[in-house]
Amino acid sequence: QVQLVESGGGLVQPGGSLRLSCAASGSFFQFYVMHWYRQAPGKQREFVANITPGGSTNYADSVKGRFTISRDNAKNTMYLQMNSLKPDDTAVYYCKAVSTLIDIWGQGTQVTVSS
Repeated sequence: QVQLVESGGGLVQPGGSLRLSCAASGSFFQFYVMHWYRQAPGKQREFVANITPGGSTNYADSVKGRFTISRDNAKNTMYLQMNSLKPDDTAVYYCKAVSTLIDIWGQGTQVTVSS
């Protein structure tokens, strides 16, 4: 069973930066489409960004130009570099791995943007 573990969350001031990581177990990470989602208190979980096995990326309009998704297949790890953070970015951030055989979520990591 594939497992995903997020890390890198924390408390940051507005305008600051954080880098989230999502480490996957198993041998097939390179074949997964990897996603970041987030869920703020009282709101539905929303799409943030994704990256294909070939490295193509997509972003939600709310994070374009501020967030960068990347992956290192040799390390079975995906990243989300978050710059120019705003209070509205406060949420639990989840990674997700998708292929024809799996659809797996991580446990989430809290990001709080506050002064």
